[in-house]
Amino acid sequence: MIEVLRLGHRLPRDCRITTHCCLVARAFGASKLYYSGQKDKEMEEVIKKLVKDFGGKFHVEYIEDEFKFLTTKKNKTNIIHLTMYGEDYKKFIKKEKNYLIIIGGSKVPGIFYKKSNFNISIGDQPHSEVSALGIFLEFLNLKKFFKNNIKKIIPSKRNKKILNLKSL
Repeated sequence: MIEVLRLGHRLPRDCRITTHCCLVARAFGASKLYYSGQKDKEMEEVIKKLVKDFGGKFHVEYIEDEFKFLTTKKNKTNIIHLTMYGEDYKKFIKKEKNYLIIIGGSKVPGIFYKKSNFNISIGDQPHSEVSALGIFLEFLNLKKFFKNNIKKIIPSKRNKKILNLKSL
């Protein structure tokens, strides 16, 4: 089980970024994205509709107290904090299948560095939490097959092709 914790969602500044974190998390095999900061019902509805259309069992959940949440998760899963200041992700040894991956937006409080089992870096340059999440989930090499979808994207060299499975 892979879950993601997105810290410090700010309205309206982070609407697209958090949505993109959800899209990447879902596409690369995570089952849930928790987010803290400001509650964003509109973003939650966008993701809910996407899951309905394209399938899978991905959920978004707002949490008020990320410190309390982290404490409850600590004994149940390995906590990975993606940060520019961590150890090289290529040296991370995949042992467990249960991870909570923490990604920040604004300055991340030091407690997340201390409470994480691993502080992992995608690179040593400033970068987006969306890219870090995508690279790390691809590194974990998760394969995701979506069920109960009513739409499916058909790979194409030049055209946008979406198959509506409901009409078949």
